[in-house]
Amino acid sequence: MDRLLFVVSNVPWQKVGERQISPAEARVAMVQAAIAAHPGFELSRVEIDRGGDSFMAETLVALQEQNPDSELFLILGADAAAGIPTWRHAQTLAELATLVVLERPGASEFALHGFRVERVSMPGLAISSTELRERWRAGRSVDWLIPEAVQSVLTAWQLYRGQP
Repeated sequence: MDRLLFVVSNVPWQKVGERQISPAEARVAMVQAAIAAHPGFELSRVEIDRGGDSFMAETLVALQEQNPDSELFLILGADAAAGIPTWRHAQTLAELATLVVLERPGASEFALHGFRVERVSMPGLAISSTELRERWRAGRSVDWLIPEAVQSVLTAWQLYRGQP
């Protein structure tokens, strides 16, 4: 791969109503802080600039239009990949991208019929993003779990402290 795009959702429709969603610009700042030292990693605002709910199928169409000669890969965890059949225009995902599914320990087996899938086994940390937010909210250490630059963004934006 020539580059790895980190796409920040404008409105992550599958999470709305489940928990409070951080402002898009705060999530942009966290991603920028997390990837700043990694050549080839880039932030993409394609979903934010489009506005409205974020749908990966629409994002892939836009990326294909911007880069017609590029081969697209969608990297996601096994938990997210298992839910792809519920995504809007899932067939478009199958047509435009190869799924790179990061297998996490303890993840359930599932099949994605009609998709090009590459499975990548990787060691996992036994900690979720929910637990990281809870640790931060409680003032417990997140050292070695969240980069210092991202912790600075969390502090500057006053994120996750005092909110569910």
